[in-house]
Amino acid sequence: MALSNDQKKRFRGIGHALKPIVTIGSNGITETVLEELRRALHDHELIKVKLAAGERDDRQAIVDYLIAQTQCEEVTRIGKITLLYKANKQANPKLSNIARHKLV
Repeated sequence: MALSNDQKKRFRGIGHALKPIVTIGSNGITETVLEELRRALHDHELIKVKLAAGERDDRQAIVDYLIAQTQCEEVTRIGKITLLYKANKQANPKLSNIARHKLV
């Protein structure tokens, strides 16, 4: 399900204050990195990922691969930082960035 423009706008606002949880460096994507990404998406729903690797095309390929492997959606990307979202119907309200933002 594609995110609406209103959802993207709201998620960008929430994501502005977040720090990158996962950093993907020049070593590329390992199974450990994918597991950490899956765990972070499950727990937090909305996360920032830092892509410390190469050129713009390389970063685009990495993001496309991450999205395919985790079934998440890209909210936005600025430079080497991308904001990813994956809904979790049973999210822990103390961990979910979406649920915590609703409480404020």
